[in-house]
Amino acid sequence: MKKPPAKGKPAGLEEDGPDERTFFADQPPERPFRGGDIRDKTPSHVHGHRDRLRARFRESGANALADYEILELLLFRLIPRRDTKPIAKALIERFGSLGGVFGAPAELLQEVPGIGETVAFDLKLMSALAQRSLKSSLKDRPILGSWSSVIDYCNAAMAHETREQFRILFLDKRNKLIADEIQGIGTIDHTPVYPREVIKRALELSATAIILVHNHPSGDPTPSRADIDMTHMIINSAKPLGITVHDHIIIGKDGYVSFKGLKLI
Repeated sequence: MKKPPAKGKPAGLEEDGPDERTFFADQPPERPFRGGDIRDKTPSHVHGHRDRLRARFRESGANALADYEILELLLFRLIPRRDTKPIAKALIERFGSLGGVFGAPAELLQEVPGIGETVAFDLKLMSALAQRSLKSSLKDRPILGSWSSVIDYCNAAMAHETREQFRILFLDKRNKLIADEIQGIGTIDHTPVYPREVIKRALELSATAIILVHNHPSGDPTPSRADIDMTHMIINSAKPLGITVHDHIIIGKDGYVSFKGLKLI
């Protein structure tokens, strides 16, 4: 026989802690659970606010809403019985931007009051879906003709990482994407890069061109002397083998830089 819920605790909540979503739908269940009915305790003014926000989105689109309001709309679905406006504002304040919220590690998301393990997981899942969507826009298209899409994807994938990553986009002779691979993950300010391994992998994939990408967790994308020297080492190793280094992009929270744009290559 199913054990009835403990006194003072709504049915459907686990013994080791609540699932903060409780239910995915906005409306409470029509049937009472054993041990008593669960009624929607959300104040009526919150329902009115949600309806108005949804109407603004339907009628005017996302541009009519602030970042925290877009996040609110999402949290309506994930935390249906809470006023999610203060939670959305707290997330933006903590992580600086909407991108910062989705790029934040799950354990840090859970430090914000109102965000538990389940909602943190859902936010990370949606972040992964957004990254996959941006990456799919690069498929079967010449990368050099889709530069804004490349930057958007790299920003989504790397701008809010807390450790340096070194990523390579491998291209075929038509400059279409063959593979996108993370070659190394380092510390907050350093990632070891081995030119020999970069070239070896390019040859394995029959790539004729590559784009180097790495992030600066500090937020400032300005290249260091080590970044410049490493890039030239890879260029010099790749050129005799017919492999072109199109660019090296550094991604930071405050923007990005292109070595080609800075005339460093």
